[in-house]
Order: sequence, then structure tokens, then C-alpha cells
Amino acid sequence: MRIVFMGTPDFSVTVLNALVDAGHEIVCVYCQPPRPAGRGKKDRPTPVHARAEALGLPVRHPRTLRDAEAQAEFAALNADIAVVVAYGLILPQPVLDAPTHGCLNIHASLLPRWRGAAPIQRAIMAGDAQTGVCIMQMEAGLDTGPVLLREALDIAPDETAATLHDRLAGMGARLITATLDKLDTLTPEVQPDAGVTYADKIDKAEARIDWTRPAVEIDRQIRGLSPFPGAWCEMGGERVKLLLSRVAEGSGAPGQVLGDMTIACGEGAVEILSAQRPGKRAMESAEFLRGFQMPEVLA
Repeated sequence: MRIVFMGTPDFSVTVLNALVDAGHEIVCVYCQPPRPAGRGKKDRPTPVHARAEALGLPVRHPRTLRDAEAQAEFAALNADIAVVVAYGLILPQPVLDAPTHGCLNIHASLLPRWRGAAPIQRAIMAGDAQTGVCIMQMEAGLDTGPVLLREALDIAPDETAATLHDRLAGMGARLITATLDKLDTLTPEVQPDAGVTYADKIDKAEARIDWTRPAVEIDRQIRGLSPFPGAWCEMGGERVKLLLSRVAEGSGAPGQVLGDMTIACGEGAVEILSAQRPGKRAMESAEFLRGFQMPEVLA
């Protein structure tokens, strides 16, 4: 099929590779514009941009698709279908209508649960037992379109946003190629009104740990925000990111260090398994403690 691919981060790269490997013709790749990054603050292309160029594919990165010129350029591609995954721009109706078979979105949740920007993180932070991927026919509403194909997977007790991201990216790549192979035989399933939740974009203010909360909630916060933006607390005057944890035995005043890197919470305790000091790499707890004196209480 003649496909317009629309995506931006690493999650989308996995899908782009799968479409190319499946023999589809990628007529154009749309992604977010390069943005300043690194110490020099030089413009850096997004992961999809870099991969598309390496594959020799044409790339466009408009800042909006709402103007008539951008919409006309999109329509002129004469695509059979558009595949959209973590693109980052709202698609206006003329863009949704331009491809012969419309636009398909790969969404990393079991819709209608976790519509919106951060379904992977929110599923972990909420303590969901399962999540998955839906291939959705796009319409004007936010992730409201009918679902063509879906698949679920269990969220592991030690799952982080990073590990779940990678598993769902692979699943999404497999499901979209399967969807395109049997597009004419699939029956769209309208999403139910019951069970709708929204995965709001992660606010950095959510990353600071409040040790008065129950251990199960803090454990989910740490894993759900790992590696980015990274849940954090103050240790000896430093802002330390906590990247992996598990619920542990023990009790005490909230923030009290019970031993090594086991910390008392409002209810129960968590054991920190991986952490990162400012300007340092992430370390497992044993290595972290060799170069750091834990305070008696964390802020």
C-alpha cells in the first residue's frame, strides 16, 4: 500500500521499520520538527526523522496541519492510508479524509481506557493488571474512533515505563502489519461509553515523591516514571532520581531510611533497586551505596 507514516519518538521507529520490512511503499514521513537538545542546544532531528533519512524516505515536519497549503500537500501524496503513532499534532478533518482508507492510529492502551498522551505511564501508575495495543480508525475526537484490532498483555510486577514501552512498540508493529494485510475483512468495533479514562500528559510536578503516600503507590510512581522524567527525592541535599523499586517489609516515619535503600512510607516501605545522582549514570543500589552516604531521613 501507499502509506503516509506519521510519528515522532522511538516508539514510532519500531513501527516504521516493520512497515518498510513488510514491503509497503512509504510515500512520505511526517514527524515533529528538530528541536534544540544536548549541551550545545543544537537542533536535533527526532528519532523518526533520523530513521526515515537513513532509509532514504522523504520527510516533512510542518508545525501545523491546519493551513490549506499543508493540507493540499498532504492530499497530493495520493496515499492509500496514513499510519499514525505518537505523532504529536492534531489531524484536522481534511487530513483525516485525504487517504483512500483514512488514517489508522496505533494506540498503546486497551481503549477506551487511557485515551490521550501518556497511556503507558498511567497504566503502571494506576496499578492496572493489563494493557495492550489498539489499531484505531481515526476521527476528530481524542482517541474515540472505532477499533479494528486489539491485543492485551499483562503488566509485570517489576514493569517500568521503559520495559512496557518496548513490549508495546513491538506489539504495535506486529498488529499494524496484520491490520493492513486484512484491512478489507476487518469490522470496526465502536468503543463503548463505559470505562473511558484519560491519560493526561505527565507533569514534571508529579515526579517528586511524597513519602507519606502508601508504598504501593510510590512503587508504581517510581516504575511508571522510569526513566523519564524520573521520580525523585532529596538525599543529602541532592536531587536523586529513583528508577526501579519494589514494595518491601518494614515500617517507620515517612521517609525514614530503614536500612540500605529501604524507605518507610505512609503505609509500608519500598526498596530502591536503581537510582541516579545528578550528572551520574544510573546505578543499582549496591553500587550506588558504595559512593554515597544515605541520610537517616529522605525529603
